[in-house]
Amino acid sequence: MQALFIWQAQGGGGLSLLIMFLPMIALIYFMLVLPQQRRQKKWQAMLDQLKPGDKVTTSGGLRGTILALKDDALQLRVPPDNLRVEVTKASVMQVTTADEEPKTK
Repeated sequence: MQALFIWQAQGGGGLSLLIMFLPMIALIYFMLVLPQQRRQKKWQAMLDQLKPGDKVTTSGGLRGTILALKDDALQLRVPPDNLRVEVTKASVMQVTTADEEPKTK
């Protein structure tokens, strides 16, 4: 109890607390925020490169071939009955090009 009073009497307690929390804040930024921003940029670049003929998988599990692109949507041809489905671009999670090499976010 007496040590607590001495610490408060010395002053600068706020500064030492700030010095203690800065490395933790930096660690959280570099471990959580920065990788998420990189993934988001990579996923956005993938969406910008979509073109008719690409095979995609949506977040709902639909697999199909892109027939047409709109501003924020795309039309898919879904096998086996060649149904036409319109989904948002944001729902695309994976693109498979003609090389059959999956590109994920």
